[in-house]
Amino acid sequence: MTKAEIVAAIADKTGLEKNDVQKTVENFMNVVKDSLMKDENVYLRGFGSFIIKERKEKTGRNISKKEAIIIPAHKIPAFKPAKSFVSEIKENVK
Repeated sequence: MTKAEIVAAIADKTGLEKNDVQKTVENFMNVVKDSLMKDENVYLRGFGSFIIKERKEKTGRNISKKEAIIIPAHKIPAFKPAKSFVSEIKENVK
């Protein structure tokens, strides 16, 4: 499902204008991004959490040059679904 499809589905369910829904969805995504850039997690009860995961430094391989390289420690964004969300999906998706 694309962002445009999400906007259309929300507009159909709520009766709001697609323009207003699109602005709301984009603002939601910006708030989540801004919070994660500040190293603040976003918790949505019953849905899940947008979190920052820290990856440790590790050794990788450059296959074309056949040499080892060091991949430095870094942070990445991640989504962790809520337990109720996971169980609902398990029950309904077959």
